[in-house]
Amino acid sequence: MKRLLPTPLLSLALLCLWLLLNHSLSLGHLLLGSTLAIAIPLLTAGLRPLPVRICRPGTILRLMLTVMADTVQSNIGVMRLLLSPSAPRYPANFVHVPLQLRDPNALAVLATIVCITPGTAWAELSLDRSMLLLHVLEVDDADAIAAHIKQRYERPLMEIFECPL
Repeated sequence: MKRLLPTPLLSLALLCLWLLLNHSLSLGHLLLGSTLAIAIPLLTAGLRPLPVRICRPGTILRLMLTVMADTVQSNIGVMRLLLSPSAPRYPANFVHVPLQLRDPNALAVLATIVCITPGTAWAELSLDRSMLLLHVLEVDDADAIAAHIKQRYERPLMEIFECPL
């Protein structure tokens, strides 16, 4: 069964999405949607990274709330910059963040978090995955920004994805 449906939740989501987009529960749409829901995960299996292992699912909720709060705060900060251009501000700059995080899935989540937070952009990850280069819209203390990323995002991601053996 695992060979036919390697990712059952993804297959179910694809089937539901197909039915919602077509506004129909007809037999033809159920069959076509089921075919796509089975074929797409099989055809894209090589594109997915390592299987995800979640160690502490409770930490996910805490991280989500942290990201939401930081995103709102960053939106307000960027809006302040845009609406009052004459106000004193710090220059944009690149910030180096040393990483302990190694799991590819956790790094993908970190990239998503950084990219959805206004005022920051993922610029580069070193080849050995030990250093992240971020572009930040307003930098007053690069070390404080790196510490913020490590404390609020990297540490919870390590708790979630990097299980002790």
